[in-house]
Amino acid sequence: MRVLLTGGTSGLGLAMASALADAGAQVAVTGRSLERATSAAATLPGAVGIELDVTDESSVARAVDQAWSRFGGIDMLVNNAGIGMRSVNPRFMTHPQRFWEVPAAGFRAVIETNLTGYFLVAREVTPRMLDAGGGRIVNISVSRSTMHRAGFVPYGPSRAGSEALSKIMAADLRDTGVTVNVLLPGGPTVTGMVPPGAVPGDREFLEPAVMGPPIVWLASDGAAGVHDQRIVAAEFERWLRERKAAGEAV
Repeated sequence: MRVLLTGGTSGLGLAMASALADAGAQVAVTGRSLERATSAAATLPGAVGIELDVTDESSVARAVDQAWSRFGGIDMLVNNAGIGMRSVNPRFMTHPQRFWEVPAAGFRAVIETNLTGYFLVAREVTPRMLDAGGGRIVNISVSRSTMHRAGFVPYGPSRAGSEALSKIMAADLRDTGVTVNVLLPGGPTVTGMVPPGAVPGDREFLEPAVMGPPIVWLASDGAAGVHDQRIVAAEFERWLRERKAAGEAV
């Protein structure tokens, strides 16, 4: 399995890249900093680091070309690169901004990365997958409550948009051999996007490693025909058991 993974230098991206590499996949770890991407890839078996700014069309085209040439193809795209509320309001958990207080530049930056970035990379990879006869796209998302929580503009709308984009991608690609699925952690995760200790109550943070088992499964032969699914990593084992019990292909 040859994988292009965006935003792979830390957090969920690095955890997924590590799990995939340990499972035998060839992984192109990408990030806006070539140095960071190369350093992250150096810790993983068979991985390569590639510079990729998902908001820049020319950067996307170059990175996809590099990954395709290096591996001889791309079997899976994991759209993960994103920026969070801290880029707009460092105190968003304790001092949320109302939507009309959010700087327009900050709004645009989050939408450009979290939504437009998914579109640009998928747009570049999909025709190649179609020509090759198939492929898999996994778009990383968040819990729905995050999408409409007070004080979460623009992050909430960016992730809601990425889910709508995923549904349309899945509809456009149905029966083509290219599958599209959504994967999310299922709760606040230790990624740096949410300050530690900022979640009220007794709710604990998930570790990024929670994404490992489902992303490895999505890259496996058992998931070859899985399409248009929304998989919650924290509930993956139960979801998989229920799928098997229902007699669906695994």
